Amino acid sequence: MKQFCTLLICLITLVNVSAQRSYYGTEEKWPEQDTTRKFYTVKGERHGISYFKKHYFKDVQYLPGATLTFDTYHTPDVMYSWYRKWAEQYPNLVEVYEVAKSYEGRPILQMTLTNKKTGKHTDKPAAYFEGGRHSGEVTSSEAVLWLTKHLLDNYGKDPAITKLIDTKSVYLRPENNPDGANMYLFTAQRNRSTLRPRDDDRDGLFDEDSEDDLDGDGVIYQIRKKATTKEELEKADYVIDPKDKAGRLMKRVQAGQGDYIVYTEGIDNDGDGKYNEDGIGGLDNHRNYPENWRPDQGGDFTGRGYSQGGASDYPLSEPETRATYVWLMGHPNITVVNSMDTRVPMHLRPPSTSASAESMFPPDLAIYKHMDSLGLSFTGYPWAGDVYDTYNTRNKVDRLTGDPSKPTPLFGHGPDFGYFQYGAVWYGDELWNGGAMKDYDGDGDYDEYDGLMWDDEANGKRGFKLWTKFTHPQLGSVEIGGFHPKFFAQNGPAWQLENWISKQSKFNLAMAKELPQIELTDVTVKPLADNEYEVKATWTNSGKLPVALEQAKRVKMVQEDRLTLDIDKTLLKGNKDAKVIITQPTLFDKTIYSGYTNVGDKKEATFRVKLNQPGSIKAKVKLLSTRGGYKEKEITIGK
Repeated sequence: MKQFCTLLICLITLVNVSAQRSYYGTEEKWPEQDTTRKFYTVKGERHGISYFKKHYFKDVQYLPGATLTFDTYHTPDVMYSWYRKWAEQYPNLVEVYEVAKSYEGRPILQMTLTNKKTGKHTDKPAAYFEGGRHSGEVTSSEAVLWLTKHLLDNYGKDPAITKLIDTKSVYLRPENNPDGANMYLFTAQRNRSTLRPRDDDRDGLFDEDSEDDLDGDGVIYQIRKKATTKEELEKADYVIDPKDKAGRLMKRVQAGQGDYIVYTEGIDNDGDGKYNEDGIGGLDNHRNYPENWRPDQGGDFTGRGYSQGGASDYPLSEPETRATYVWLMGHPNITVVNSMDTRVPMHLRPPSTSASAESMFPPDLAIYKHMDSLGLSFTGYPWAGDVYDTYNTRNKVDRLTGDPSKPTPLFGHGPDFGYFQYGAVWYGDELWNGGAMKDYDGDGDYDEYDGLMWDDEANGKRGFKLWTKFTHPQLGSVEIGGFHPKFFAQNGPAWQLENWISKQSKFNLAMAKELPQIELTDVTVKPLADNEYEVKATWTNSGKLPVALEQAKRVKMVQEDRLTLDIDKTLLKGNKDAKVIITQPTLFDKTIYSGYTNVGDKKEATFRVKLNQPGSIKAKVKLLSTRGGYKEKEITIGK
């Protein structure tokens, strides 16, 4: 009777739970998925507001269409819908899976692309391409999506792409920060990376002073205010650029030498005299890697060391960065990486904290310089090189101070992790150029003036909002205007998108085509005296990259290539009385360690096997290379 009552109570409970679920409806949708919501909410406890009016941009596709085109940007959900569709359409080539969840709990999806019939993805040399680390740098995500489509569309048609997918693995992660990307594409708000609340201005409050769309057009432009009071004149650090006769372009000067003060659109929400200095989130996933990490601002208690804004409390504190790091460390078969951003544009690589010649092995640096040239041949970017020197001195003179530019360290940066710890060819390329397509004024510099002139000439003047009078609740009479921050300054207008991502993706593809590839070219079995046999294996690296960079050898990211002879273990039991004895090599583990196979190397190794039984046996010669791949061949030993 007691058991019956217990069962009855359980049944009643189940009915009630079912009724509750039915009454309350299905699980709550993400704010970007719920079309009935007028406001977009973000998670986390903060001192400012966590909801913003939704806005839909004409440059963005919010629902998947019947075909995928690149004359528009795509939300993470649209990208993911294509990844899932391709997984169904190409089951022998595509695997889509969740590698992690974001700060807010969204899935971070990734694709493995390889011919499953030719072996496991982990048995093949590999490349990894990632976008979307920074919330607003959505062009990088589109580059990964474009490359994915290009590879699938051309498999079986293009011999080089077919060979790549048959023999290599390509890992593709289009959106490593879905929280930030969705907020960026569905509201006027912007931020650097994760949405986790952060005290940017170190006043004890979190995210209390975000930007505000004052004129309700869905875009956060700039505010310019004419300096009139003594206090304003002392702070004024902008003038109208004399090169722009229409009086639109603002030029920064030293404080007290200007006519205007320029703010981002918004109000001083916390009353500290600053505008929009502590918006949503603020940590930087590209300062959160462990290699050469430094404390965040305020973390150097001596006042004499280095710190790095956006670094967070400790390396890999953010789930999005950790998702990349941990997954890559578990897949050491990867030699080539490009984790992309916007905008410079530039092929950006390590080192980030020192000069290339100072800290890179010469053979590795030669490979990187080759890749620099290869990238420029596809993209025509004005720069390719390291972060520390080339990036920081690309403009020879500081535009504000007039001082010569000098190399500057950047800490916790992906390229440094990628080379110094992971030992890979790692790029963090920057796409788009703010519209500076040519040097209109002939000053040798590609700057905002050139972008403005191109907007006038080629973009229908859609990239710049003319300054419009506005009565600010705190500043009084101001003007709102400037470059469109999302689809001109940070990312190009949608009609320019495919031009940029296709060239960038073709460079990424070209790097993948250079991956190392071990080939087991021949295995022979030769009888010797006393029923002993010689098994000789020859192999080569037919790729264009070595199986290990010198740095990968130093940090032991890659094991040396090795051969084993796989024989039924029961035949090997009994030591000297075993039915089969591997007499060479004499090492206990019977493994031949053969160093690292460089490009074009032809190597050979020999086993000796003694049979203490009549007849023949089956065996497998196995060639194992961490980044060159895995090969095996079955042989017969004996008569």
